[in-house]
Amino acid sequence: MGVNYGLEKVRFASPVRVGSKIRLNATVVSVEDVTGNGVQSTFDFTVEVDGSSKLACVARPIYRHYA
Repeated sequence: MGVNYGLEKVRFASPVRVGSKIRLNATVVSVEDVTGNGVQSTFDFTVEVDGSSKLACVARPIYRHYA
């Protein structure tokens, strides 16, 4: 089972116009064991808009996975 545990450091830096192409880049920040036979994964996400020099969004999501 996977659970979206939350978000840290969410920032919306610029708007995304309707019809724009976007790209999500993800980097693994950490992976840790948690109680209850689970694993917590933290990532750095950046959302880029095609043709724009500014990022649309920067966030740090946290997910938990249980066996």
